[in-house]
Amino acid sequence: MSSDTTSKAKPSHSLPRQISRQDDAIIEATWAYYHDGLNQSDIATRLGVSRASVVNYLTEARKREYVRITLDSEVFLNHELSVRLKQVYGLAAALVVPSDPTGQAGSTERVARATADWLPQLLEPGDRLGIAWGETLYRVAEVAPHLSINDVTVVQLVGSRAAGLGYAAEVCSATIARHFGASCINLHVPLIVSNSDLAAQLCAEPDIAEQLQAVNDCNKVLFACGTVGDNSHIARTRILDLASLAAHRKQGAAGVICARLIDHNGKPIPTEVDDRMIGVTLDQMRNKEMGLLVASGPERVTGAKASILGGYATHLVTCSNTAQLLLE
Repeated sequence: MSSDTTSKAKPSHSLPRQISRQDDAIIEATWAYYHDGLNQSDIATRLGVSRASVVNYLTEARKREYVRITLDSEVFLNHELSVRLKQVYGLAAALVVPSDPTGQAGSTERVARATADWLPQLLEPGDRLGIAWGETLYRVAEVAPHLSINDVTVVQLVGSRAAGLGYAAEVCSATIARHFGASCINLHVPLIVSNSDLAAQLCAEPDIAEQLQAVNDCNKVLFACGTVGDNSHIARTRILDLASLAAHRKQGAAGVICARLIDHNGKPIPTEVDDRMIGVTLDQMRNKEMGLLVASGPERVTGAKASILGGYATHLVTCSNTAQLLLE
C-alpha cells in the first residue's frame, strides 16, 4: 500500500507527465515545440494527450501571442523583385514576400503580416505616423506586434465612417497605437457631412483644427490604394454611389487614397463629395518622408502603380505575383 502511495505522489519520469490545467498544457506544448524542438507526436506522448490536442494547443498559443514568428526583413528587401521595383519606380525600399500558392487571400495575409513586422523598423522617436483606413490596414493593425516604441504618435488620417467588420478609421489607428505603445490622435468628426458649409465650420472648431493640424504634420503615412469597382470599399461604404463611380471611371479613375480618387498618374480626380469630406487631402499625402503602401492582388496593381507615380509612396510591401504584374 505504501509503495502504491509513493508511486502516485512521485510519478516515474518514464511515464507521460499529466498536465492538470489547459493553460499549463498550452504553455508546455508551446515551449516544447518552439524551444526544445520536439515534434507534435513527441509532445503528445509527453503530455499524455492526442496529437490533435497538441495542434489545438499550438494554435491557441499563436492566438494568445505566446509565440510570434518573425522573418528577417532584409532577406525580402534584397529579393530580385524588390531590387527591380526600386529601380523601375524609384522607391526607397520594396519588401516582396512569396505569394501564397493556395490563393490570393493567403497572399494578402502574408503581405499584412510582413507590413506589421517591418513597420516598427521604419519608425524613429519623434515620428508622427498617419494611418489610413480599410480592410488592408485593419489586417495590418490586427497582426502588429506588441512593442514599446518611444516617442511615436499615431494619427487617424480621415474622419469616421461606418464600415463593415470593424474596418473603421478610428479602429485602425487606435489598434496600431495600442500595439506599439504609442500616443494616438483620433479625428473626432464624420468623414463626410451633409454640406460644404458644415464641413468648413467643423474644421474651424479649435479641437478639430488641432487634430487636423496633426494630420498635416505627419511625416510618415501607412496606406493602401483602394479599387474603384462596384464592389470596392468606397462603394460599400456609400461614399460614392455606383453611377458616380462609373462616371469617374470614364474620367480615368484608377484608385482611391483616403477616400479620394486618383487617375492612372496619381493626379486627383475631383468628386461631388470632396468639399464635404473631413480628413487628409491628396496634397498632404504626397512627398512624405515615408509613404508605406501595402498592395496585394491583381486588382490592386493599377492603383498601386498610380500611387507610386503620383508621389504618394516611397516604400512598398507586396507579394511576388503582384510585383511581377507591376513590372510588366
